[in-house]
Amino acid sequence: MRVLVVGAGAIGGYFGGRMLQAGRDITFLVRPRRAAELAGEGLVIKSPLGDVTLKNPPTVQAGKFDEKFDVVLLSCKAFDLDDAIASFAPAVGPRTAIIPLLNGMRHLDVLEQKFGAGCVLGGQCAIAVTLDEHRHVVQLAPMQSLGFGERDGKMTERVGAIAETFASGNFGAQASDHILHDMWEKWIFLATLAASTSVMRAPVGHILAAPGGREFILGVRDECSSVATAAGYAPREAFLTRTHGMLTTEGSSLTASMYRDIKVGAPIEADQIVGDLIARADAAKAPVPRLRVVYTHLKAYELQRAQA
Repeated sequence: MRVLVVGAGAIGGYFGGRMLQAGRDITFLVRPRRAAELAGEGLVIKSPLGDVTLKNPPTVQAGKFDEKFDVVLLSCKAFDLDDAIASFAPAVGPRTAIIPLLNGMRHLDVLEQKFGAGCVLGGQCAIAVTLDEHRHVVQLAPMQSLGFGERDGKMTERVGAIAETFASGNFGAQASDHILHDMWEKWIFLATLAASTSVMRAPVGHILAAPGGREFILGVRDECSSVATAAGYAPREAFLTRTHGMLTTEGSSLTASMYRDIKVGAPIEADQIVGDLIARADAAKAPVPRLRVVYTHLKAYELQRAQA
């Protein structure tokens, strides 16, 4: 099975790198700068689960290939989706499966409009990983998982084949017969964490220690949950129990990548993570006052950044 990993940054570099380490047929679609880095030093992964340096990983650049792949693993930021589509479109044939690991849900409609519903699977991952100053892939904690599946829930032959390939990477890959529900639950947790830590400029533990902090975090979670429920994906009890503990642990250093991006003046996914939730809340007539305050804050940051 030939897998094209779009991007060799933190997420794509980690998951693609682990499969390449296991001997799978992996190619990274990268920009010229990243191609030069990988050709020179290799793909370097530093992880509590084991370090590895993969010399000369297979790479390709946009506009320089026309071969088709069995799977496209899409790991770009949501605001880069249009550029990413243009770069990997030549790799998509009638039997190609696209597995997006983007945040939110809006990207599914965009991908379906471009490639057709049959090519687009659901996907989501949970991992704490970043690129350090040396452009090495650094896993910050041993937690890792990657879920994927047909959006209609069927366990098809191609899902089984993908599961076999992904399993070799030993990163907790799991075929799911309820992937859309999984994606909605991830969105609830991610939006809660991103909204809370970004607007408060603090990790969970500091927010909880502040007056009204616990009520704010859980209030944001409840607003996100109400939007998911209106869409037909009410959060399940196991998810609520697990995430409640993560959001209410005193002294927790947990933050969202959006918070870390704001700290260094990087672009953020305000529209895809928070704005789209508000749009769906409006359609369902679900009140989300905390999310509205957070969204105004994030858009003000984007405007300030654009003018800097």
